[in-house]
Amino acid sequence: MPIHLTTNGIPKIMQGDTNLKPLLQVLDVSLISNIKERYRLILSDSVAAQQAMIATQCNHLAKNGLVRKGSVVQLVDYICSPAQGRIVIVVLNMEIIMPECEIIGNPREFLPSNPVSNGVSQQTTVPSFNRSSVTNMSNNTQTFRPTIQPAYQPPPMYKSHGSIMKNEAPARIIPISALNPYQGRWAIKARVTAKGDLRRYNNAKGDGKVFSFDLLDSDGGEIRVTCFNAVVDQFYEVIEVGKVYMISKGSLKPAKKNFNHLNNEWEIFLESSSTIDPCPDEDASIPQQQFSFKPISEIETAENNSIIDVIGVVTKVDPSVPIQRKNGIETQKRTIKLNDQSGRSVELTLWGEFCNREGQQLQVMFNSGLSPVLAVKAGRINDFSGKSVGTLSSTQLFIDPDSSEANNLRAWFDRGGKDLASQSISRDLPVGSKNEVRKTVSQIKEDGLGRADKPDWVTVKATVTFIKTDNFCYTACPLQIGDRQCNKKVTKSGSTWQCDRCNQEFEECDYKYLLQCQVQDHTGLTWVTAFQEAGEQILGRTAKELYMLKNQVQDDERFANVVKSCLFAELLLKLKIKEETYGDEQKVKITVNKVDKMNYSSNTKYLLELIPKSY
Repeated sequence: MPIHLTTNGIPKIMQGDTNLKPLLQVLDVSLISNIKERYRLILSDSVAAQQAMIATQCNHLAKNGLVRKGSVVQLVDYICSPAQGRIVIVVLNMEIIMPECEIIGNPREFLPSNPVSNGVSQQTTVPSFNRSSVTNMSNNTQTFRPTIQPAYQPPPMYKSHGSIMKNEAPARIIPISALNPYQGRWAIKARVTAKGDLRRYNNAKGDGKVFSFDLLDSDGGEIRVTCFNAVVDQFYEVIEVGKVYMISKGSLKPAKKNFNHLNNEWEIFLESSSTIDPCPDEDASIPQQQFSFKPISEIETAENNSIIDVIGVVTKVDPSVPIQRKNGIETQKRTIKLNDQSGRSVELTLWGEFCNREGQQLQVMFNSGLSPVLAVKAGRINDFSGKSVGTLSSTQLFIDPDSSEANNLRAWFDRGGKDLASQSISRDLPVGSKNEVRKTVSQIKEDGLGRADKPDWVTVKATVTFIKTDNFCYTACPLQIGDRQCNKKVTKSGSTWQCDRCNQEFEECDYKYLLQCQVQDHTGLTWVTAFQEAGEQILGRTAKELYMLKNQVQDDERFANVVKSCLFAELLLKLKIKEETYGDEQKVKITVNKVDKMNYSSNTKYLLELIPKSY
């Protein structure tokens, strides 16, 4: 992306303009005095070039290599000082805009004796700057000794206000792509393309809240902005999706790519001194949204958990169903099928509020005979049983968007695409299908399952022969942290339950399964762990019901009968197998992910599919 240096920056500086704060490029950096550690720069505005000295308070920028050949800098404070018949720029303070950049323009040495007409410097015909000319320019001042440097005098407009008002001078607007942590003062003008929900959290430092929003500028640069605690109160109500804002003052830190899908290595963290000013005149040069669509056929080879944009025609909408997550929280799930011109289809899973908002709208449209186009920004790829796409909290859904991709897709579908067969890359088939990985209990050890980098997922036909009942569940914290439940183990403190993580007390707690079960088939037996949902599928009761039966009612016989009634039934157990480290010892942990009662008709069909057909 092109960087525009300040027009006539060098001539204006040489004429004594100290209010300019120009954007210049460094053509060379050299150490000219090992004793006093003085560094010389050659600065360029893309047309003219001039020598400069770095004041000692800025030495670290050159010494640490932060300022180097090709760097684009903004001079914040500077003066011009005479030295052996020449005028040298003394840089008192500067900010790094870009650490590295190709040499811009064709700069030539500025000669102050040349006339300046209409603000445009008249250059003599000398060679453009290459390495040798820069060296020659440097050699001319090897014995440079500046005269006694006058004390810095603030520009006239600041004299009556002091240095604090001086720092309030507006920062230069720069592209998002030029942001970096070395800048002290910057401003960006961008449109909000997404705004996350307000989330609350709890950690060792206490309770807190956070929200983020994404920005897009006219050059196509994107970046995420995050606010914490008091800053949330300051800006949460200000930010609206689709609006353009001028934003300045904040710190840049490396983006956490596990949560941030934007194409930017940095993320902005706003502070109490940050400013967000709405721009009343909507900037048409800034697009409403930016996509990077992948054809569905490419999703088939994409990496698991990667974040993508995808667009397709909706050809199927399933009803919304309640699902209990592994953390015990119930949410909504809805599955949608998308087709595109690549001849492939993919399942899109909507979670939570997406099911009731866009999901309900899509179902009404589909039931009315329509096949809307759906654009998905920032969906996550899942590779369990084929490839599918799922929504995240940062995902955005656009129904029948006004874009060339959507128009082309609609035209293809209406011209005959709807009648073409497509191959699904999502194979989320029912238990017992030929695509599932069936193993026996003995094969778990014989095949070394779980010892690879990723867990193994297999289905075993077995019976539960024994359940440990001394600690079959635990008391859990019921506090909601964002959209998740804490679930940390709580302890009894008088008449209340106390959570050490949340540092709070509750009159009531939750009860979560932590079953240790022995399962067996015709080849052997092994131990597995079943958590909340799987525990309920095995025992047919909630953890709280059995806890009360054993500890409150204290009916041991009835409790034992409930457990015995669940033993020795043939089940299909979907298992997750992964090696984990306990202390200094590595052990293979087997977790029950799902439990299905044996359907003998489906199992027979599965076995028949395994028999080779002879012709």
